[in-house]
Amino acid sequence: MASSVSVLLLLCMAAAAASAQLSPTFYDTSCPNALSTIKSAVTAAVNKENRMGASLLRLHFHDCFVQGCDASVLLDSGGEQGALPNAGSLRGFDVIANIKAQVEAVCKQTVSCADILAVAARDSVVALGGPSWTVPLGRRDSTSGSASLANSDLPPPFFNLSELIGAFDNKGFSVTDMVALSGAHTIGQAQCKNFRDHIYNDTNINQGFASSLKANCPRPTGSGDGNLAPLDTTTPYVFDNAYYTNLLNQKGLLHSDQELFNGGSTDNTVRNFASNSAAFSSAFAAAMVKMGNLSPLTGSQGQIRLVCSKAN
Repeated sequence: MASSVSVLLLLCMAAAAASAQLSPTFYDTSCPNALSTIKSAVTAAVNKENRMGASLLRLHFHDCFVQGCDASVLLDSGGEQGALPNAGSLRGFDVIANIKAQVEAVCKQTVSCADILAVAARDSVVALGGPSWTVPLGRRDSTSGSASLANSDLPPPFFNLSELIGAFDNKGFSVTDMVALSGAHTIGQAQCKNFRDHIYNDTNINQGFASSLKANCPRPTGSGDGNLAPLDTTTPYVFDNAYYTNLLNQKGLLHSDQELFNGGSTDNTVRNFASNSAAFSSAFAAAMVKMGNLSPLTGSQGQIRLVCSKAN
């Protein structure tokens, strides 16, 4: 009994040590120019194509929700890129590869791809006018991915409110965290196949808004599936709280978006974020830090990939 208790204590201490190893100052000595290198590269990429900010933010989210923030989504052979939520829609891999090359030129095999994703997500939000936050660092990269976990853990656009709450609760997020993270949809675009059912079949949508989308998203499945529409039609390339104002007006693009304001338990949170941009910014930043802490590999776990698309 005593030995099993001591083993348990050791395991708890090891887990605590692993999470404690993430620190904002992790590269201060080993690669002091890492963060400035990432920031300048992200800013250049977003200035070149403003949609890229949303793509880099989404990459970080789709990485962390699948076996933790370990850059598994970047592996060409990891399987995650071909999973249903990712195939044909994830983008920004070339930008991350370019950033990694620049960081490698400054500090050889020091900065992980997982940390680059976390910092690039923050810098993308800032480049589009959104809040900043301090990113804890020290993640390491996995050597494999999981298509099955990507299919099961990433919430799809047809989820209802209880399913959304459950999917985020499974990762340790509160309901407020979930509503705040959904605010990432104040930037970016979605494919017709992901909002077709909402504009043709749902009743909780502004009819003028639905009509404006139908021309570019025909009803027959397979027709215009990849056609894009902005998730926030008001200010599609500015990171602000307009997403929530849109929801108040039944102008959420995805079924899952409008579920946040549809007579349910999250209505008041949406109203608060719509009327108080500072409250949204604060909640979003806090939730992003929490997301970046999802099951990171630290210490001697994993590796520091030389190229983000493949294990060493």
